[in-house]
Amino acid sequence: MASVTLNHIKKVYPHIETNKKKKKGEAEKKTNLKITEEGVLAVQDFNLEIADKEFIVLVGPSGCGKSTTLRMVAGLEDISGGELLIDGQLMNDVEPKNRDIAMVFQSYALYPHMTVYENMAFPLKLRKFPKDEIDRRVREAAATLDITQYLERKPKNLSGGQRQRVAIGRAIVREPKVLLMDEPLSNLDAKLRNQMRAEIIKLRQSINTTFIYVTHDQTEAMTLGDRIVIMKDGVIQQVGTPQEVFDHPANLFVAGFIGMPRMNTYDARLVKEDGKYAVVLGSAKVVLSDEKQANLAKKNVQPQAIVLGVRPEHISLTGNAGSMISGVVDVTEMMGSAVHVHATACERDTIIIVQTMGLTEEQKNMLTIGSPVSFSFGGDVAHVFDPATGMNLEF
Repeated sequence: MASVTLNHIKKVYPHIETNKKKKKGEAEKKTNLKITEEGVLAVQDFNLEIADKEFIVLVGPSGCGKSTTLRMVAGLEDISGGELLIDGQLMNDVEPKNRDIAMVFQSYALYPHMTVYENMAFPLKLRKFPKDEIDRRVREAAATLDITQYLERKPKNLSGGQRQRVAIGRAIVREPKVLLMDEPLSNLDAKLRNQMRAEIIKLRQSINTTFIYVTHDQTEAMTLGDRIVIMKDGVIQQVGTPQEVFDHPANLFVAGFIGMPRMNTYDARLVKEDGKYAVVLGSAKVVLSDEKQANLAKKNVQPQAIVLGVRPEHISLTGNAGSMISGVVDVTEMMGSAVHVHATACERDTIIIVQTMGLTEEQKNMLTIGSPVSFSFGGDVAHVFDPATGMNLEF
Protein backbone atom coordinates (compact mmCIF):
# COMPACT_ATOMS: atom_id res chain seq x y z
CA MET A 1 0.00 0.00 0.00
CA ALA A 2 1.50 3.30 -1.04
CA SER A 3 0.91 6.65 -2.60
CA VAL A 4 3.07 7.51 -5.62
CA THR A 5 3.99 11.03 -6.69
CA LEU A 6 5.66 11.99 -9.95
CA ASN A 7 6.83 15.62 -10.00
CA HIS A 8 8.02 17.05 -13.33
CA ILE A 9 9.42 13.68 -14.40
CA LYS A 10 11.49 13.78 -17.56
CA LYS A 11 13.26 11.12 -19.60
CA VAL A 12 15.90 12.06 -22.16
CA TYR A 13 17.64 9.55 -24.38
CA PRO A 14 21.01 11.14 -25.32
CA HIS A 15 22.00 11.45 -28.94
CA ILE A 16 24.05 8.46 -30.12
CA GLU A 17 26.89 9.34 -32.45
CA THR A 18 27.25 6.93 -35.32
CA ASN A 19 29.79 6.56 -38.07
CA LYS A 20 27.30 4.86 -40.35
CA LYS A 21 26.73 6.76 -43.55
CA LYS A 22 23.19 7.14 -44.71
CA LYS A 23 22.56 5.25 -47.89
CA LYS A 24 21.72 7.29 -50.96
CA GLY A 25 18.00 8.00 -51.08
CA GLU A 26 17.43 6.67 -47.52
CA ALA A 27 14.76 8.72 -45.77
CA GLU A 28 15.37 10.12 -42.30
CA LYS A 29 13.37 8.55 -39.49
CA LYS A 30 10.47 10.74 -38.50
CA THR A 31 9.47 11.14 -34.88
CA ASN A 32 6.93 13.31 -33.09
CA LEU A 33 9.04 13.31 -29.92
CA LYS A 34 10.77 16.57 -29.06
CA ILE A 35 14.48 16.60 -29.87
CA THR A 36 16.74 18.88 -27.82
CA GLU A 37 20.50 19.41 -27.50
CA GLU A 38 20.44 16.82 -24.68
CA GLY A 39 18.73 14.19 -26.80
CA VAL A 40 15.24 12.84 -27.49
CA LEU A 41 12.63 13.76 -24.88
CA ALA A 42 10.70 10.51 -24.40
CA VAL A 43 8.72 11.80 -21.39
CA GLN A 44 8.17 15.51 -20.76
CA ASP A 45 7.13 17.22 -17.51
CA PHE A 46 5.06 14.28 -16.24
CA ASN A 47 3.08 15.25 -13.11
CA LEU A 48 0.76 12.83 -11.34
CA GLU A 49 -0.46 12.12 -7.80
CA ILE A 50 -1.52 8.49 -7.30
CA ALA A 51 -3.44 7.76 -4.11
CA ASP A 52 -2.94 4.71 -1.90
CA LYS A 53 -4.75 1.65 -3.42
CA GLU A 54 -5.73 3.61 -6.54
CA PHE A 55 -5.79 1.86 -9.93
CA ILE A 56 -4.16 4.19 -12.49
CA VAL A 57 -3.98 3.31 -16.18
CA LEU A 58 -1.48 4.94 -18.56
CA VAL A 59 -2.87 4.72 -22.10
CA GLY A 60 -1.80 5.98 -25.50
CA PRO A 61 -0.47 4.89 -28.87
CA SER A 62 2.82 3.04 -29.30
CA GLY A 63 5.82 5.26 -28.59
CA CYS A 64 3.95 7.77 -26.42
CA GLY A 65 6.18 7.18 -23.35
CA LYS A 66 3.82 5.18 -21.14
CA SER A 67 6.08 2.11 -20.73
CA THR A 68 9.11 4.37 -20.23
CA THR A 69 7.26 6.11 -17.40
CA LEU A 70 6.39 2.75 -15.83
CA ARG A 71 10.01 1.60 -16.08
CA MET A 72 11.18 4.78 -14.36
CA VAL A 73 8.82 4.04 -11.47
CA ALA A 74 10.22 0.50 -11.34
CA GLY A 75 13.82 1.74 -11.41
CA LEU A 76 14.59 -0.02 -14.71
CA GLU A 77 15.14 3.35 -16.42
CA ASP A 78 17.08 6.28 -14.97
CA ILE A 79 15.08 9.45 -14.35
CA SER A 80 16.59 12.37 -16.29
CA GLY A 81 14.78 15.04 -14.30
CA GLY A 82 12.10 15.52 -11.65
CA GLU A 83 11.24 13.56 -8.52
CA LEU A 84 9.66 10.16 -7.91
CA LEU A 85 8.26 9.70 -4.40
CA ILE A 86 6.69 6.58 -2.89
CA ASP A 87 4.97 7.23 0.44
CA GLY A 88 6.77 10.56 0.53
CA GLN A 89 10.24 9.02 0.18
CA LEU A 90 12.43 10.13 -2.75
CA MET A 91 13.15 7.09 -4.94
CA ASN A 92 15.16 8.52 -7.86
CA ASP A 93 18.39 6.78 -6.91
CA VAL A 94 17.00 3.82 -4.94
CA GLU A 95 17.75 0.38 -6.41
CA PRO A 96 14.74 -1.43 -7.93
CA LYS A 97 14.95 -4.26 -5.37
CA ASN A 98 14.64 -1.75 -2.52
CA ARG A 99 11.54 0.06 -3.82
CA ASP A 100 9.06 -2.63 -2.67
CA ILE A 101 7.56 -2.76 -6.16
CA ALA A 102 6.56 -5.76 -8.28
CA MET A 103 6.15 -5.77 -12.04
CA VAL A 104 4.21 -7.96 -14.47
CA PHE A 105 5.65 -7.96 -17.97
CA GLN A 106 3.96 -8.38 -21.35
CA SER A 107 6.04 -11.50 -22.10
CA TYR A 108 5.23 -13.25 -18.74
CA ALA A 109 9.02 -13.75 -18.09
CA LEU A 110 8.53 -17.12 -16.34
CA TYR A 111 11.42 -19.52 -15.75
CA PRO A 112 10.75 -22.45 -18.11
CA HIS A 113 12.65 -25.03 -16.02
CA MET A 114 10.65 -24.25 -12.84
CA THR A 115 7.16 -25.37 -11.90
CA VAL A 116 4.40 -22.84 -11.29
CA TYR A 117 4.97 -23.23 -7.54
CA GLU A 118 8.72 -22.63 -7.91
CA ASN A 119 8.19 -19.61 -10.16
CA MET A 120 5.86 -18.01 -7.62
CA ALA A 121 8.07 -18.89 -4.68
CA PHE A 122 11.30 -17.66 -6.29
CA PRO A 123 11.14 -13.95 -5.25
CA LEU A 124 10.39 -14.99 -1.66
CA LYS A 125 13.33 -17.43 -1.61
CA LEU A 126 15.64 -14.63 -2.75
CA ARG A 127 14.50 -12.64 0.27
CA LYS A 128 15.10 -15.66 2.52
CA PHE A 129 11.51 -16.01 3.75
CA PRO A 130 10.83 -19.08 5.96
CA LYS A 131 9.58 -22.13 4.04
CA ASP A 132 6.19 -22.20 5.77
CA GLU A 133 5.63 -18.49 5.01
CA ILE A 134 6.57 -19.06 1.35
CA ASP A 135 4.16 -21.98 1.12
CA ARG A 136 1.33 -19.99 2.71
CA ARG A 137 1.77 -17.00 0.43
CA VAL A 138 2.10 -19.08 -2.75
CA ARG A 139 -0.99 -21.13 -2.01
CA GLU A 140 -3.04 -18.07 -1.03
CA ALA A 141 -2.08 -16.29 -4.27
CA ALA A 142 -2.78 -19.43 -6.30
CA ALA A 143 -6.23 -19.73 -4.73
CA THR A 144 -6.97 -16.04 -5.44
CA LEU A 145 -6.01 -16.51 -9.10
CA ASP A 146 -7.60 -19.97 -9.43
CA ILE A 147 -4.35 -21.70 -10.44
CA THR A 148 -3.93 -24.07 -7.50
CA GLN A 149 -4.41 -27.08 -9.80
CA TYR A 150 -1.45 -25.95 -11.95
CA LEU A 151 1.16 -25.55 -9.19
CA GLU A 152 3.15 -28.64 -10.26
CA ARG A 153 3.06 -27.87 -13.98
CA LYS A 154 5.74 -26.08 -15.94
CA PRO A 155 4.98 -22.97 -18.03
CA LYS A 156 5.14 -24.84 -21.36
CA ASN A 157 2.12 -26.89 -20.27
CA LEU A 158 -0.03 -23.82 -19.62
CA SER A 159 -2.16 -21.63 -21.88
CA GLY A 160 -1.39 -17.94 -22.36
CA GLY A 161 -4.03 -16.89 -19.86
CA GLN A 162 -2.75 -19.37 -17.26
CA ARG A 163 0.84 -18.17 -17.71
CA GLN A 164 -0.29 -14.59 -17.22
CA ARG A 165 -2.01 -15.58 -13.96
CA VAL A 166 1.22 -17.20 -12.80
CA ALA A 167 3.15 -14.03 -13.64
CA ILE A 168 0.64 -11.98 -11.65
CA GLY A 169 0.80 -14.53 -8.80
CA ARG A 170 4.60 -14.26 -8.68
CA ALA A 171 4.22 -10.49 -8.32
CA ILE A 172 1.55 -10.45 -5.61
CA VAL A 173 3.14 -13.07 -3.31
CA ARG A 174 5.61 -10.38 -2.31
CA GLU A 175 2.70 -8.18 -1.16
CA PRO A 176 4.35 -5.14 -2.78
CA LYS A 177 3.41 -1.56 -2.07
CA VAL A 178 2.96 -0.90 -5.79
CA LEU A 179 2.12 -3.37 -8.55
CA LEU A 180 3.19 -2.34 -12.06
CA MET A 181 1.66 -4.04 -15.11
CA ASP A 182 3.09 -3.43 -18.59
CA GLU A 183 0.52 -4.43 -21.27
CA PRO A 184 -0.03 -7.82 -19.57
CA LEU A 185 -2.96 -8.86 -21.81
CA SER A 186 -1.63 -7.89 -25.24
CA ASN A 187 -0.47 -11.44 -26.08
CA LEU A 188 -3.89 -12.97 -25.41
CA ASP A 189 -6.77 -13.48 -27.83
CA ALA A 190 -9.92 -11.36 -27.52
CA LYS A 191 -11.89 -13.85 -25.40
CA LEU A 192 -9.02 -14.40 -22.96
CA ARG A 193 -8.43 -10.65 -22.70
CA ASN A 194 -12.04 -10.18 -21.61
CA GLN A 195 -11.70 -12.96 -19.02
CA MET A 196 -8.39 -11.61 -17.69
CA ARG A 197 -9.78 -8.07 -17.42
CA ALA A 198 -12.49 -9.46 -15.14
CA GLU A 199 -9.85 -11.40 -13.16
CA ILE A 200 -7.75 -8.26 -12.65
CA ILE A 201 -10.82 -6.35 -11.42
CA LYS A 202 -11.50 -9.16 -8.89
CA LEU A 203 -7.82 -9.25 -7.91
CA ARG A 204 -7.85 -5.54 -7.25
CA GLN A 205 -10.67 -6.04 -4.71
CA SER A 206 -8.80 -8.78 -2.87
CA ILE A 207 -5.30 -7.31 -2.46
CA ASN A 208 -4.29 -4.06 -0.80
CA THR A 209 -1.88 -2.47 -3.24
CA THR A 210 -1.56 0.48 -5.61
CA PHE A 211 -1.81 -0.43 -9.31
CA ILE A 212 -0.13 1.32 -12.23
CA TYR A 213 -1.21 -0.32 -15.47
CA VAL A 214 0.04 0.42 -19.00
CA THR A 215 -1.93 -0.38 -22.15
CA HIS A 216 -2.53 0.89 -25.68
CA ASP A 217 -6.06 -0.60 -25.57
CA GLN A 218 -8.59 2.06 -24.58
CA THR A 219 -11.17 -0.63 -23.70
CA GLU A 220 -8.82 -1.95 -20.99
CA ALA A 221 -8.20 1.59 -19.78
CA MET A 222 -11.92 2.42 -19.57
CA THR A 223 -12.90 -0.80 -17.78
CA LEU A 224 -10.00 -1.11 -15.34
CA GLY A 225 -8.90 2.33 -14.21
CA ASP A 226 -10.14 4.51 -11.37
CA ARG A 227 -8.46 7.24 -13.40
CA ILE A 228 -6.77 7.10 -16.76
CA VAL A 229 -3.80 9.10 -18.01
CA ILE A 230 -3.85 9.67 -21.76
CA MET A 231 -0.41 10.29 -23.28
CA LYS A 232 0.89 11.40 -26.66
CA ASP A 233 4.51 12.05 -27.67
CA GLY A 234 5.70 11.90 -24.05
CA VAL A 235 3.18 14.47 -22.82
CA ILE A 236 0.07 13.97 -20.66
CA GLN A 237 -3.01 15.03 -22.65
CA GLN A 238 -5.64 14.49 -19.95
CA VAL A 239 -6.10 12.82 -16.57
CA GLY A 240 -9.55 11.85 -15.30
CA THR A 241 -12.03 9.10 -14.59
CA PRO A 242 -13.08 7.03 -17.62
CA GLN A 243 -16.45 8.82 -17.68
CA GLU A 244 -14.83 12.27 -17.47
CA VAL A 245 -12.48 11.75 -20.41
CA PHE A 246 -15.30 10.21 -22.46
CA ASP A 247 -17.81 12.98 -21.73
CA HIS A 248 -15.39 15.92 -21.61
CA PRO A 249 -12.31 15.28 -23.83
CA ALA A 250 -9.69 17.98 -23.34
CA ASN A 251 -8.63 18.05 -26.99
CA LEU A 252 -9.10 16.44 -30.39
CA PHE A 253 -6.51 13.75 -29.69
CA VAL A 254 -8.33 12.54 -26.57
CA ALA A 255 -11.68 12.79 -28.36
CA GLY A 256 -10.42 10.56 -31.17
CA PHE A 257 -8.49 8.12 -29.00
CA ILE A 258 -11.13 7.45 -26.35
CA GLY A 259 -14.34 5.88 -27.59
CA MET A 260 -15.05 3.01 -29.96
CA PRO A 261 -15.85 3.73 -32.75
CA ARG A 262 -13.98 7.04 -32.91
CA MET A 263 -15.70 10.41 -32.52
CA ASN A 264 -17.02 12.01 -35.71
CA THR A 265 -15.50 15.42 -36.48
CA TYR A 266 -16.64 18.15 -38.90
CA ASP A 267 -15.62 21.62 -39.98
CA ALA A 268 -18.39 23.82 -38.56
CA ARG A 269 -19.10 27.22 -37.04
CA LEU A 270 -19.88 28.38 -33.51
CA VAL A 271 -22.42 31.20 -33.55
CA LYS A 272 -24.13 33.29 -30.87
CA GLU A 273 -27.66 34.54 -31.31
CA ASP A 274 -29.83 36.16 -28.61
CA GLY A 275 -27.11 35.37 -26.08
CA LYS A 276 -27.18 31.63 -26.91
CA TYR A 277 -24.34 29.60 -28.43
CA ALA A 278 -25.20 27.22 -31.30
CA VAL A 279 -23.23 25.14 -33.77
CA VAL A 280 -23.94 25.36 -37.48
CA LEU A 281 -23.16 22.33 -39.65
CA GLY A 282 -24.35 22.49 -43.26
CA SER A 283 -27.94 23.71 -43.14
CA ALA A 284 -28.46 22.46 -39.57
CA LYS A 285 -28.28 24.64 -36.46
CA VAL A 286 -28.11 23.08 -32.97
CA VAL A 287 -28.35 25.18 -29.79
CA LEU A 288 -25.91 23.95 -27.13
CA SER A 289 -26.99 22.72 -23.68
CA ASP A 290 -27.13 25.00 -20.63
CA GLU A 291 -23.94 23.43 -19.23
CA LYS A 292 -22.03 24.09 -22.43
CA GLN A 293 -23.48 27.61 -22.65
CA ALA A 294 -22.13 28.34 -19.17
CA ASN A 295 -18.68 26.87 -19.92
CA LEU A 296 -18.26 28.85 -23.15
CA ALA A 297 -19.61 32.06 -21.61
CA LYS A 298 -17.23 31.74 -18.65
CA LYS A 299 -14.31 31.69 -21.10
CA ASN A 300 -15.89 34.43 -23.22
CA VAL A 301 -15.55 32.30 -26.35
CA GLN A 302 -16.31 34.30 -29.49
CA PRO A 303 -18.19 33.05 -32.58
CA GLN A 304 -15.65 31.36 -34.84
CA ALA A 305 -14.82 28.45 -37.10
CA ILE A 306 -14.58 25.22 -35.06
CA VAL A 307 -14.08 21.51 -35.31
CA LEU A 308 -17.33 19.94 -34.16
CA GLY A 309 -17.18 16.50 -32.50
CA VAL A 310 -20.10 14.11 -32.03
CA ARG A 311 -19.81 10.50 -30.87
CA PRO A 312 -21.47 7.80 -33.06
CA GLU A 313 -23.68 6.62 -30.19
CA HIS A 314 -25.05 10.15 -29.73
CA ILE A 315 -26.41 10.48 -33.27
CA SER A 316 -30.12 9.93 -33.95
CA LEU A 317 -32.00 9.20 -37.17
CA THR A 318 -34.81 11.46 -35.98
CA GLY A 319 -35.07 15.19 -35.24
CA ASN A 320 -36.75 18.41 -36.28
CA ALA A 321 -36.25 19.73 -39.80
CA GLY A 322 -33.85 22.51 -38.82
CA SER A 323 -31.43 20.16 -37.11
CA MET A 324 -31.20 17.35 -39.70
CA ILE A 325 -27.99 16.65 -41.62
CA SER A 326 -28.03 14.76 -44.92
CA GLY A 327 -25.60 12.08 -46.06
CA VAL A 328 -25.23 8.90 -48.11
CA VAL A 329 -24.69 5.41 -46.68
CA ASP A 330 -21.33 3.90 -47.73
CA VAL A 331 -21.07 0.73 -45.61
CA THR A 332 -23.13 -0.98 -42.90
CA GLU A 333 -21.73 -3.34 -40.25
CA MET A 334 -24.19 -5.59 -38.43
CA MET A 335 -23.02 -5.94 -34.81
CA GLY A 336 -26.02 -7.90 -33.47
CA SER A 337 -27.93 -5.48 -31.28
CA ALA A 338 -26.77 -2.49 -33.34
CA VAL A 339 -25.76 -1.51 -36.87
CA HIS A 340 -22.69 0.64 -37.45
CA VAL A 341 -23.57 2.84 -40.41
CA HIS A 342 -20.65 4.46 -42.27
CA ALA A 343 -21.88 7.44 -44.29
CA THR A 344 -20.51 10.47 -46.07
CA ALA A 345 -21.97 13.72 -44.69
CA CYS A 346 -20.65 17.28 -44.89
CA GLU A 347 -17.68 15.90 -46.87
CA ARG A 348 -16.59 13.79 -43.91
CA ASP A 349 -16.80 10.11 -43.04
CA THR A 350 -19.49 9.67 -40.41
CA ILE A 351 -20.20 6.67 -38.19
CA ILE A 352 -23.69 6.25 -36.74
CA ILE A 353 -24.61 3.54 -34.24
CA VAL A 354 -28.22 2.49 -34.75
CA GLN A 355 -29.94 0.09 -32.33
CA THR A 356 -31.75 -2.58 -34.37
CA MET A 357 -34.57 -3.13 -31.87
CA GLY A 358 -37.57 -0.93 -32.68
CA LEU A 359 -36.44 0.14 -36.15
CA THR A 360 -39.30 0.72 -38.58
CA GLU A 361 -39.23 -0.80 -42.07
CA GLU A 362 -38.68 2.67 -43.50
CA GLN A 363 -35.65 3.19 -41.27
CA LYS A 364 -34.25 -0.25 -42.18
CA ASN A 365 -34.52 0.63 -45.87
CA MET A 366 -32.55 3.82 -45.16
CA LEU A 367 -29.58 1.76 -44.02
CA THR A 368 -28.80 0.07 -47.34
CA ILE A 369 -25.59 1.00 -49.18
CA GLY A 370 -26.04 4.04 -51.43
CA SER A 371 -29.25 5.18 -49.74
CA PRO A 372 -29.67 8.76 -48.48
CA VAL A 373 -29.67 9.12 -44.71
CA SER A 374 -30.60 12.02 -42.44
CA PHE A 375 -29.49 12.36 -38.82
CA SER A 376 -29.31 14.80 -35.94
CA PHE A 377 -27.64 15.25 -32.53
CA GLY A 378 -28.45 17.12 -29.36
CA GLY A 379 -26.80 20.25 -28.01
CA ASP A 380 -25.69 18.34 -24.91
CA VAL A 381 -23.44 15.94 -26.89
CA ALA A 382 -21.76 18.42 -29.27
CA HIS A 383 -18.07 19.10 -28.56
CA VAL A 384 -16.43 22.26 -29.89
CA PHE A 385 -12.68 22.35 -30.57
CA ASP A 386 -10.28 25.06 -31.71
CA PRO A 387 -9.11 24.10 -35.26
CA ALA A 388 -5.64 25.58 -34.65
CA THR A 389 -4.78 24.13 -31.23
CA GLY A 390 -7.19 21.17 -31.10
CA MET A 391 -8.19 22.20 -27.56
CA ASN A 392 -11.78 21.89 -26.29
CA LEU A 393 -13.13 25.45 -26.15
CA GLU A 394 -15.20 24.68 -23.04
CA PHE A 395 -12.17 24.09 -20.78
